[in-house]
Parts: sequence; C-alpha cells; structure tokens
Amino acid sequence: MAITVSLVALFGLVLYFLLRAGNLTYGSAFIATGFGFFLASTGAATPINQLTNSVIDALSNL
Repeated sequence: MAITVSLVALFGLVLYFLLRAGNLTYGSAFIATGFGFFLASTGAATPINQLTNSVIDALSNL
C-alpha cells in the first residue's frame, strides 16, 4: 500500500515546526516559499486572495 502526502501538507508541517522552534534561516525561507507556491495551486488560493484584498481595502479606508 502506498501512502502519498500532499506537498502543501508536508511543507506546511515543516514550516510550522521551523517557526515554532525559532529556526528562521535560509532553509526556512525556502520552505515558506515552496509552501506558498504549492498553496497557491490549491482550492485555498481564491479565499486567501479574497481575504487579502479585504484586509487591504479595510486598511486603506482607515
């Protein structure tokens, strides 16, 4: 039986532990960038973009 893990889940888990441990190095930046690129290709991209746009609009109206 083969078990496959989504790269989004894998990068997210690694990034979580790196941030929690305080190891913010070039490797962490690579993991965060990879997580962002893979996350952008999922169905979560549209709600994240909408949330970002809403926050920017709210901040500009202050």
